Amino acid sequence: MPSSTEAASFGPELFAFLSELGDHNDRDWFAAHKARYEADVLEPTLAFVEDMGYRLQEISPHLRADARRNGGSVFRIYRDTRFSKDKTPFKTNTGVHFRHARAKDVPTPGYYLHLQPGRVFAGCGIWHPDTKTANRIRDAIAARPGSWRAATREPPFAGTLQIGGREEALKRVPSSFDKEHEFADDLRLRGFVGYASMSEEVALAPDFLDRYTAICGAGAPLMRFLCDALSVEF
Repeated sequence: MPSSTEAASFGPELFAFLSELGDHNDRDWFAAHKARYEADVLEPTLAFVEDMGYRLQEISPHLRADARRNGGSVFRIYRDTRFSKDKTPFKTNTGVHFRHARAKDVPTPGYYLHLQPGRVFAGCGIWHPDTKTANRIRDAIAARPGSWRAATREPPFAGTLQIGGREEALKRVPSSFDKEHEFADDLRLRGFVGYASMSEEVALAPDFLDRYTAICGAGAPLMRFLCDALSVEF
């Protein structure tokens, strides 16, 4: 696997800009500092996506790293405020989503990276799918508890990631599933994701690309289980 020890993927300027954006979240301030956003946030993130493209292929040939400035793996900095009470125009994080090749056609899991002052984490899986998709995953968990256990309770997943979304889980197991199932708590989940929290210092370290790649590799059993449940390749 390639080494990322020559240079860090991200510099402290990324978190500095996002922190200042949190204090000055308006269009005039952003317009005056857009060159900083481009140089300190967007360009390093696009370079990270490009670097991850080679590594993702070692995990799965069906995942995509798209380094386009618009419509690719990097989320837009602009918030959609149409249906939100919060009308601040900009996100105070940069997010990256490595999607499945079939993501435009069917619900699929993917990998995620979130960089925000005081909040850095990597994730994998599928977040808040529609009810039909969620029930297909629940069916797979109910029918193949041994495979689910191996994907989420054993290494390499265990010890690197943990199951997320429990704070938003359904109050009860859906009526079509056994409430006494050994993974009843997982059947209540609205999303099926693993995540690993990190510090800003880790994100700024020269080996962060290697660390993130290792996390993605640890999440591969969950990703494979979800892909199997949804009848897509991994």
